[in-house]
Amino acid sequence: MADEGSGVIRRKLAAARAAGAEGVPGADRGWRLSLARAARDVLKLPLEVASLRLTRGSLAELLELPLEMSLLAVLEGPAEGIGLLVLSPAVLQAMIEVQTVGRVSASPPPARRPTRTDAAMVAGLIDTALAGLETSLAQEADLVWAGGFRYASFLDDPRPLGLLLEDCSYRILRAEVALADGARGGGVILALPAEGRGAKPALLAPQPEDEAMAGFAFTRALAEQVEGSGAVLQAVLARMMLPLASVMALQPGEVLALPSAALDRIGFEGIDGRRVAEGRLGQNRGLRALRLTPPAAPAPAAKVVAPAVAPPVAEPLRQAG
Repeated sequence: MADEGSGVIRRKLAAARAAGAEGVPGADRGWRLSLARAARDVLKLPLEVASLRLTRGSLAELLELPLEMSLLAVLEGPAEGIGLLVLSPAVLQAMIEVQTVGRVSASPPPARRPTRTDAAMVAGLIDTALAGLETSLAQEADLVWAGGFRYASFLDDPRPLGLLLEDCSYRILRAEVALADGARGGGVILALPAEGRGAKPALLAPQPEDEAMAGFAFTRALAEQVEGSGAVLQAVLARMMLPLASVMALQPGEVLALPSAALDRIGFEGIDGRRVAEGRLGQNRGLRALRLTPPAAPAPAAKVVAPAVAPPVAEPLRQAG
């Protein structure tokens, strides 16, 4: 019993890993819901996804799918990516009927080749379904490959697809749908380039490596900003204090005595008035310049010598008379 239970657990874990590798349940759940909601909101047509399968395939494998007499909608996506959405004849005819006669007939009309008018009548539903898929994947990793695609054009013949589509790997969502409470059924195929070209989910939790790289990039950017910013230093030769009346009475040409000024003790002060360095006045290439000098060592504190206290003098004992 224990071996049987562990085997079931291993099979479930293997299935979960395979599903995660293909993007399920994100794209699976999102496409089921968005396709049904688009049919309901745009066409007022009940649609139920009976089954859905997500696979990978090459361009050659994609072209081998049943495409004859189906509507071929070419999709455009991020970074000039091209995808394909296929509506089987039964699904397309049901969507056209509900827009023209208001209902889906019990007996389907004979199959015919889709026209550009048919494509225009279902283009809104296609865009709504793709937009709903993108919204549902806002926090899913599948957004990278399934988001950003919209209807671009229509093909009435599958033969040019081999030249129009890229020769790359595709993720193919094959759905079997039931329309109008089972009155009509058919297939819907969505094929998009397997390698993601879209934006990453905004709320997808970053990996530890990404966090480390983001921290390093932030530190470097902050250092560049700090190092590129300006710092104002003022060279102060001396400072003096005068009464306000004397300052107001100053006239051009008067000379102020600076008894504490020294050319070898020029102070550097910041905008807050604090002295940050000292320098010596000189010149460099004909311009006045200041050479930084080491800060003066603080004068040693004077030792405080306690005054010597004379020992008490013993007085001679007096004899009582």
